[in-house]
Amino acid sequence: MSRPLAVYSDIVGTDPAPGVAALEAAGWEVRVAGSENPATIAAVAPDAQALLIGYSPVGVEMLDALPALRIVATQSVGTDMVDLAACAARGISVSNVPASATEEVAVHALAMALSLVRGLPQFDRSTRAGEWNPGAADALARPSALTVGVLGLGRIGRRFAGLAAPIFGEVVGYDPADFAVPGLERLGLEAVLRRADVLSLHLPLLPETSRLLDAQRLALLPAGARIVNVARGALIDKAALLDALDSGRLAGAALDVLEVEPPDPGDALLRHPRVLASPHVAFLSPQSEIDYVVHQAENVIAVGSSGSPLSPVFAPAAA
Repeated sequence: MSRPLAVYSDIVGTDPAPGVAALEAAGWEVRVAGSENPATIAAVAPDAQALLIGYSPVGVEMLDALPALRIVATQSVGTDMVDLAACAARGISVSNVPASATEEVAVHALAMALSLVRGLPQFDRSTRAGEWNPGAADALARPSALTVGVLGLGRIGRRFAGLAAPIFGEVVGYDPADFAVPGLERLGLEAVLRRADVLSLHLPLLPETSRLLDAQRLALLPAGARIVNVARGALIDKAALLDALDSGRLAGAALDVLEVEPPDPGDALLRHPRVLASPHVAFLSPQSEIDYVVHQAENVIAVGSSGSPLSPVFAPAAA
């Protein structure tokens, strides 16, 4: 009997070896295409039953090129690169890895928030430039006098809120889904925006959340507010964010994600003195790199053994 076939598309800075080992131990044949191109992937593994991706887009062209496909397994929490409707129409499961880097991303967001509140990016640049200027940052704040707003109360948002609560004066949160979060005051979206001196984004990118923070909603934030985004760049309208930073209405923005990655070196956000940026690394640690690839592989293995992934975003049996 032939073994089921799994193929990796793009490799995004992680070593697939632990995932490959887990798949092979479970009886899968594994091939690595190392490409986002559907034709290339189909040439490497035309009969693949599992497609394991980093950030490569999976649309109709990819699905048509792999007619035996049973699962698309992402190596991320977000699945905005996958055409979920097209997968559902074909009965193809889609899985993510929601718990592989909860601590890393939440801590990165907190570090960014505190860096903005204490003016560290401006002080670092000023001091390295040979200045000794206590006024290099526009405004400093006492964290216990500030309110933190959390948009998105999944695993990472809740962990961030828990980390922030002992440091900041209060933490309030919003999530479009209706579920209880013990110890956290839940409000509507606009109410959170009106109270958030520091706003941290932890929402998935969906049609309804794309450019959620437009000029109108950014204007609801208190003057001098700060924004942290470790989720998806397209949650914020870039032009509106630049306007708010240029005017000084926002004291700062800390961005681990951008709408276009990698960005143009001349990107106005990267050059802005009120912006702290990192290259989409909030999720990284030696432990998370292993967890991502192993959990991704375990979703594939579960489809082979039970018909459904361990962490389904969509599974035919649950449709």
